[in-house]
Amino acid sequence: MALVQVTNVVPMDNPTSFTNPFTFEITFESIQDLEEDLEWKLIYVGSAEDSRYDQLLVEVAVGPVPAGVSKFVLHANPPNPQLIPQNDVVGVTVILLCCSYRGREFVRVGYYVNNELPDRTNEDSSHLTGGGDLDLTDIDLKYVVRTILADKPRVTRFNIDWSPRNKFLHST
Repeated sequence: MALVQVTNVVPMDNPTSFTNPFTFEITFESIQDLEEDLEWKLIYVGSAEDSRYDQLLVEVAVGPVPAGVSKFVLHANPPNPQLIPQNDVVGVTVILLCCSYRGREFVRVGYYVNNELPDRTNEDSSHLTGGGDLDLTDIDLKYVVRTILADKPRVTRFNIDWSPRNKFLHST
């Protein structure tokens, strides 16, 4: 049985500019005091085609964790757009909020994220290439709107061994 249950994750400042930080209010419940901290990380999937474009936006330890309900706010810098393939900056991607205990991941909350350039049909269309594809080289990314589809998280739970690690190895 899991010692910790994530009970609520609220993406804040949503929608917002692509260049703004991510902020999540996270609530979880522990059925007992934990001996070690919980490890939280937020990963931005830069390209569905290749995981080498994934970016670790933040990694933090939260603790000590007492029995009962706990809440904290997680802040993460936005992804570095220079590390994302140009064709993947605008469009749909995923962010993953992962939590581990003693190096073992026990929950992952995934959200679809839509990054879009607001319709500027009455403005200059010089940001389109000859084929109609978006050319992001001349676009200020602060105008790209990032929307986390907060009402449709994908939660995956993993069974882990919550027992203490052996601190001493016995030799024979």
